[in-house]
Amino acid sequence: MLTVKPKDNCMYDEISLGEVMLRLDPGEGRIRTTRSFTAWEGGGEYNVARGLRKCFKFDTAIVTALAQNDVGYLIEDMIMQGGVDTRFIKWAAFDGIGRNVRNGLNFTERGYGMRGALGINDRAYSAASQLKPGDIDWDHIFGRCGSRWLHTGGIFAALSETSAQVALEACKAAKKHGTIVSYDLNYRPSLWKGIGGQEKAREVNKEIAKYVDVMIGNEEDFIACLGLEVEGHTENLSQLNIDGYKKMIDSAANAYPNFKVIGTTLRTVKTATINDWSAICWAQGKVYQGMTLDNLEILDRVGGGDSFASGLIYGLMTGKDYQTALNYGICHGALAMTTPGDTSMALLKEVEGLLKGAGARVQR
Repeated sequence: MLTVKPKDNCMYDEISLGEVMLRLDPGEGRIRTTRSFTAWEGGGEYNVARGLRKCFKFDTAIVTALAQNDVGYLIEDMIMQGGVDTRFIKWAAFDGIGRNVRNGLNFTERGYGMRGALGINDRAYSAASQLKPGDIDWDHIFGRCGSRWLHTGGIFAALSETSAQVALEACKAAKKHGTIVSYDLNYRPSLWKGIGGQEKAREVNKEIAKYVDVMIGNEEDFIACLGLEVEGHTENLSQLNIDGYKKMIDSAANAYPNFKVIGTTLRTVKTATINDWSAICWAQGKVYQGMTLDNLEILDRVGGGDSFASGLIYGLMTGKDYQTALNYGICHGALAMTTPGDTSMALLKEVEGLLKGAGARVQR
């Protein structure tokens, strides 16, 4: 199993580095026709810290930046409600109209049936995207405060040239202090489109990957970000080739001998609201295939992969065997997709109940 630092010398179990946006959700409607939105906070890396705090009761923190205005304070308040420590937020002076710095917005439709989910980012010039090397005192965070685990990912790295440098800086500092590093490739074509596309994504992610212990992603992520191939891969994700995935993971392990665990979600998209959901992971030269939840009914798929990551991390940090840790990720991700918003509303007992085969009968 992974050798994780004991909590005795660490203020935090886990720290995430990433942007936290205000998500505006039209519920059952469409962005283009709605007259009201529900507001949530969310961000790929942050969602992991929040899941580990709220569901698994770990001590977590977020390293990010926000513009110092009432939208920033709203996001901060939501982070506080999620129990994630906010002391490492870097506040950027607001210029009054967002010409120089602003807070990121994410408009997201959940999708239904044959209508897929839709996300529209409005995050250019965000405070988090303008973080640069030297802005964060990593020796203070990992040395004096201490964290057993760092999680960051390809969404934050894609925000700007400097955010990629900060992600690399954080991973190097974490390794220096004996902190486990996990990274979710989380490829988003829209984020890379204007800054070099897939070629740039591979350049950035291949360099960061050298410092990662636990690499997470789906088949598209590994293909787009690391240049690996899935045998039998097609654009029709309802045709999954498990043997192809296993070969891909073996290729990743050979390319990056520093990887100790590789986790990838498996999703057969039948409709936006009906998916088959599973995952596999590689560890110590062996591939583990997790439980499969057939015909999983989904309310909101956004954040399902992040909740898979937090469940997997929980299992690894608590010394579960790899198969069990993988199933914690699968079950937590599945439950997160039954509620609205990016973040998990699940309890540990619900995750463990699903892991043991609990059904959906009413509980009174």
